Amino acid sequence: MKGSVFRKKSIQDLLAATSGEKSLKRELGAFDLTLLGIGAIIGTGIFVLTGTGAVTAGPGLTVSFVVAALACLFAALSYAEFASSVPVSGSVYTFTYATLGELLAFIIGWDLILEYMLAVSAVSVGCSGYFQSFLAGFGIHLPAALTAAPGSIKGTVTFFNLPAFVIVLAITFLLYLGIKESKRVNNIMVVLKILVVLLFIAVAAVYVKPHNWQPFMPMGFGGVFSAAALVFFSFIGFDAVSSAAEETKNPAKDLPKGIIFSLLVCTVLYVTVSAIMTGVVPFARFEGVDHPVSLVLQMAGQNWVAGIIDIGAVLGMTTVMLVMLYGHTRVMFAMSRDGLVPGALSKVHPKHKTPHVVTWVFGILSALLGSLVPLDELAKLVNIGTLAAFVLISVGVIVLRKKQPDLPRAFKCPGVPFIPALAILFCLFLILNLGWTTIFRFFIWLIIGLLIYFLYSRKHSKLNEKL
Repeated sequence: MKGSVFRKKSIQDLLAATSGEKSLKRELGAFDLTLLGIGAIIGTGIFVLTGTGAVTAGPGLTVSFVVAALACLFAALSYAEFASSVPVSGSVYTFTYATLGELLAFIIGWDLILEYMLAVSAVSVGCSGYFQSFLAGFGIHLPAALTAAPGSIKGTVTFFNLPAFVIVLAITFLLYLGIKESKRVNNIMVVLKILVVLLFIAVAAVYVKPHNWQPFMPMGFGGVFSAAALVFFSFIGFDAVSSAAEETKNPAKDLPKGIIFSLLVCTVLYVTVSAIMTGVVPFARFEGVDHPVSLVLQMAGQNWVAGIIDIGAVLGMTTVMLVMLYGHTRVMFAMSRDGLVPGALSKVHPKHKTPHVVTWVFGILSALLGSLVPLDELAKLVNIGTLAAFVLISVGVIVLRKKQPDLPRAFKCPGVPFIPALAILFCLFLILNLGWTTIFRFFIWLIIGLLIYFLYSRKHSKLNEKL
């Protein structure tokens, strides 16, 4: 198998890698993991994309969220089986290495880099906008040149998005300090964020006018499915929970709970909020609005609640960036430990027990992307990267069931191979609804990754050295 691009790491080798000096500290329980997932999911989707989705699907946006959630749920069951069987840092990259071989593992790792890094950058821009809006309420305004990336605002000269840059650096520092400290901050902010969303539901529900739900699907099923492909971005994040496998106290039991519970809670919140929004405000009014939740409350005459929602949006997006950057660094940590990217990226801080080099390298890179690059198509690129990962993990669970039926599994995905097959079909369907331009850009990213693999990773792989 030496030199083969389909060589696989054994489950035993993967588990053995979690001991020694390049190991991470176990601090997380099921409750922490559920909040970690909610922290990643409830953010840009509920505070920004609900408005964009409403313009595309009308009141049928609730169906769009259900379609996207089903694709995630089917994939989540496969994630849960893998995460409970192979509790190692690296998420789907690690699982793919054990089932489909090194080349596909590298591709999915490269894919996850795109997903997580660009997600952090995109969300930092949205968070910056809400933060600036919050400051404006107190009469505080930053210099225009430091409020956005170059070319982001027509008619305004901008050079650098300073708030976006500072926010990502602050999160990077928190992750550098350790998962225990990050967990505490995330848990507090997630609880506050959920309370803010529940406040919106309680206040806005009384202003719902059922006639605004007619017609329910003004653009037909095409609009509903297009919106589903877009708002899929709202659900990415539950997969980052599996990245915490190596830092979970009891991964066999807690990981499946964290993945599935966070997804179910967020689905209920998304459907409820989108139904209320389109019931209070006619869907066409959301055209070009980047603060749809606040708009609903403003039109209902509840400006004081709208101010609280602005704070909730900042908290919401901050936790999304925290979990996404966390997941990103753990995937790169695992790839580095396997020799597929430079070994310096898997160095663990002697005091904090965190992968500090990769945390700072990609934290700074994500901060620069968010502050310097307009990322209009970012949501679609992030979506296609995530959907591709879901396809591979669903294929992987089928392969692992067939090749290693006796592997201990604390959680088993029901209905194999049918449930994973449904995940594959749902994800491929959503990919096609993202448009050919996005698909083309994704293939360009994959080609760059393949060049890196064949020119560097294949030769430096630790598995290649062992065989």
